[in-house]
Amino acid sequence: MATRSRAKASAGARKGKAGRRAPIRTKSGTGVPLLPIVVGSILAVLVIALIGAIVYYGRPQPGPQPVAGVPCDHLEQSQTHYHAALQIVYGGAVHNIPDNIGINMDSAGNISCYYWLHVHPANKNVIHIESPKNDTFTLGQFFDVWNSWSNAHGLGAQKLDATHVSTITVQPDQKVIVYIDLGDAKGAQVFTGDPRTILLRSHEVITIEITPPEVTPPPAFTFEAGL
Repeated sequence: MATRSRAKASAGARKGKAGRRAPIRTKSGTGVPLLPIVVGSILAVLVIALIGAIVYYGRPQPGPQPVAGVPCDHLEQSQTHYHAALQIVYGGAVHNIPDNIGINMDSAGNISCYYWLHVHPANKNVIHIESPKNDTFTLGQFFDVWNSWSNAHGLGAQKLDATHVSTITVQPDQKVIVYIDLGDAKGAQVFTGDPRTILLRSHEVITIEITPPEVTPPPAFTFEAGL
């Protein structure tokens, strides 16, 4: 009897061990959920890209480059503000310089900036000198601004040298005479130096004649009220 009891106990023990399932063991790290990590990484990349786009498109856009040391500002300046006149006489008559010289416009026709030397349509042949500093400017600088503006608008080069005045080429049988009237009651005086060096002064009238014919004295110019 004792032998049978031991056999049954042994068999029961074997049966009990066989009936229990071995515990499931997981490999190290496999218990961490991957989906939140992937989604979080994608969102982080999108946020960085969005910030980069905001910085890139929100950065200040480069404006027009200065011409001959004359910048182009979004607003007209007032610390230095005065006016000089320029007359070009050819064939015995005054040829008006173009409107809007030195005034840049965007594709919609809105003014984007003013060069410190510019011309308003309402004031024919008047150079507006408007600067935030007490600078002096020359006729040569104005012609450089005019040349840059003219080329940008497809109107051709504007030169001022021994053989050119604006778009006019001086022929061998012609000569250039330059007059300056400072408004000091002395009237127009002949200037014999390089006209590019002429300083622009308040209420100064500069007349450049291509002769013949010679108009003496040069045509008078009157500044409008308020200029």
